[in-house]
Amino acid sequence: MRYKKTVLITGGAGFIGSHVVRLFVQKYPQYRIVNLDTLTYAGNLENLRDIEKAPNYTFIKGNIRDTAFLKDLFESYRFQGIIHLAAESHVDRSIENPMEFIETNVIGTVNLLNAARLAWRGQEGCRFYHVSTDEVYGSLGDEGLFTETTAYDPRSPYSASKAASDHFVRAYHHTYHLPVVLSNCSNNYGPNHFPEKLIPLIINNILHGKPLPIYGDGKYARDWLWVKDHASAIDVIFHKGKEGETYNIGGNNEWKNIDLVEKLCDIMDEKTGKPQGSSQKLITFVKDRPGHDRRYAIDASKLRDELGWTPSITFEEGFRMTIDWYLTHPDWIKNVTSGAYQQYYEKQYDNR
Repeated sequence: MRYKKTVLITGGAGFIGSHVVRLFVQKYPQYRIVNLDTLTYAGNLENLRDIEKAPNYTFIKGNIRDTAFLKDLFESYRFQGIIHLAAESHVDRSIENPMEFIETNVIGTVNLLNAARLAWRGQEGCRFYHVSTDEVYGSLGDEGLFTETTAYDPRSPYSASKAASDHFVRAYHHTYHLPVVLSNCSNNYGPNHFPEKLIPLIINNILHGKPLPIYGDGKYARDWLWVKDHASAIDVIFHKGKEGETYNIGGNNEWKNIDLVEKLCDIMDEKTGKPQGSSQKLITFVKDRPGHDRRYAIDASKLRDELGWTPSITFEEGFRMTIDWYLTHPDWIKNVTSGAYQQYYEKQYDNR
């Protein structure tokens, strides 16, 4: 079959990436979708089992740190589009091992930019879409929202590595006229989320009667975005976003961590038949994360006003669907929490 476009999606076996891959494979049969993932602890091909035999889908195991591999890959597939999600993303891990984040998030991104720049010389209709985070903006006070013009102020090795990669993407646009778009999103939640992040971690620990660790006083606030809404926003920005522009993606759902966990406990008690209040007894306040940002909140009005995107579901709906997914997929949780995850978190708790 002659495809209209070949699109590379990096990090497509991860949490957000797998939802983006599925959406593009199913929605655009006229596109050939190539999923590139190195399959670290957070990459799982089980996330894409339902589409692995789709005729317009190809998975390739490889690392964006490998420049020779990328050169061969671009020569073989002649991509017209790149959606770059591959990244080390957990703040705690970045504090423990910042070099991993620099090598993947910064150097890996520059490797991709160089491969695209060389492959797309004289070619029209190409697009490099870089997916980033609201953490690059730093921490807000009690009021206000991050906009696309908010000054960068990263506070962790993770957010610094993402900020650096954002700057390189913009620099390649201005210096080499590489056709780029960027987005910065708030915290995602939903199915297939590796349980080192707050919501799946709490669900998994409730199921096993383990402590529910809350950093500091628990009053750190985050905006929460349904992962399938994020995937739909990426679709819109990839196809309709203005070249060189940045778009913030948020769910308009700001919650303090402690309020979110208490809500999660109540719904889990309801769904598992436990007496109300049982799971809240597991809440354990632990030593705060170094350099912990107090509050994030996204202003996504540019995306709404210019491209017409808004979240499709309420937080309550998404929250309940997320819980239902984890309750009906215990084998998935068991598989991904063996090995690397378990060893890492046992080490963290031993140090507290």
